[in-house]
Amino acid sequence: MKVNFFGAAGTVTGSMHLVDAAGKRILLDCGMIQGSDAEEARNTEAFPFDVNAIDAVVVSHAHIDHTGRLPLLAARGYQGPIYAQEATCDLIPVMLMDSASLQESDAARQSRKRVAGTPEVVPLYTRDDVQKMLPQLRPLPYHQRTTLFPDIEVDLRDAGHILGSSIIELFADGRTLVFSGDLGPKGTPILRDPETPPAADLVLMESTYGNRNHKDRAETVRELGGILDDAWKNQGNVLIPAFAVGRTQELLYWFARFWDEWNLSRWKIFIDSPMAAKVIQIYDRHHELFDDDALEVWKGTPNPFRLPNLHTTDSIQDSMAINQIRSGAIIIAGNGMASGGRIVHHLRHNIGRREAHIVFVGYQADGTLGRRLVNGAKTVRMFGEEYQVNAQCHTIGGLSAHTDQNGLLEWYGGIAGHPSVALVHGEDDAREALATELHERFGVTAELARPGAVREV
Repeated sequence: MKVNFFGAAGTVTGSMHLVDAAGKRILLDCGMIQGSDAEEARNTEAFPFDVNAIDAVVVSHAHIDHTGRLPLLAARGYQGPIYAQEATCDLIPVMLMDSASLQESDAARQSRKRVAGTPEVVPLYTRDDVQKMLPQLRPLPYHQRTTLFPDIEVDLRDAGHILGSSIIELFADGRTLVFSGDLGPKGTPILRDPETPPAADLVLMESTYGNRNHKDRAETVRELGGILDDAWKNQGNVLIPAFAVGRTQELLYWFARFWDEWNLSRWKIFIDSPMAAKVIQIYDRHHELFDDDALEVWKGTPNPFRLPNLHTTDSIQDSMAINQIRSGAIIIAGNGMASGGRIVHHLRHNIGRREAHIVFVGYQADGTLGRRLVNGAKTVRMFGEEYQVNAQCHTIGGLSAHTDQNGLLEWYGGIAGHPSVALVHGEDDAREALATELHERFGVTAELARPGAVREV
């Protein structure tokens, strides 16, 4: 067995690793590169392998940085199966159709602005490309060892990151490869805790927060409640950039849990995302994947997905109407890194207002608007114009969908024999810190995977 690293090897987006085993080639994830314009332009490049030589794809979860180039892979010739957990197969069409729609609209907007005589801007892929790819999806349950090809089997374990997120175990050539995907923290609302595989010969482990530990979740929730109270007193709006899958559902969970304590009935709560409404329906259909606490909250009043003052917008006109509200609105919109989507329009209308609050609840990749705001930028550029940052910005690290350094070490430490490990899905400072801790605690020398590197298993 041999692993070829191609994406999320020194960064946290563009997850993509190619495994050669038993005469077959298995692609783990096919994610989109996210970040600056220059980084995202790399998505248009040719794949660093022969697309027609791929025999199967196995996807860890539905986030775009793990699935976003699947339609492109199919459009460029791949016609084989795409395996993923059952809930992930339900989420992928929603995620990718939204991604394609955004790319189509961005391409159209750029084409309108292009210099006369230059070529029309073409989207990375279209909604038609997504539709053509969807029949290739093959849903798998957790804990069912499945034969992909003779001498190659796969099993999925719950990663606790988002609904349907999976740790992938690949068995071939008498060896076991474990790919962590993205691991969630223990105690995340709604989701079960990440599982630990019993053994492996090589572990591909995410390292997003390999250099830090999150705040205590209870402390974080109290902080969120305090921000909402301050915002109400300031007579401003609260803007929360959040991806439609994961953070949005957790926020609604906490709103229901602390409905009375936070006096949330006085707010207007907006989920400004047609995709989020569809995702909520998928979560509703997969109660069997919820943890026990979430099931209890779902039986209570109010139900997180049916808050009495919750408004889910669909049309662009509905989204634009929100910006007429000057105070008393909690606006949750994508994308989670503020690098595009409807949240950027809401930021344009609120970022210069001192009474407004912007709350970041997830990782902000290098080069994104979210990262610049988290780093304290005084001015930011949006839609070709400079905007003064007067709004109050908050980072709520304890709501991250990724586990922290302690969680990563605990998860790895539960694998028998402390196998070889290659660190992926993390920036170098995070990976270096985690590699140091892995060596000190377990005596293992972790490899920092690089694009184009090859690792024998």
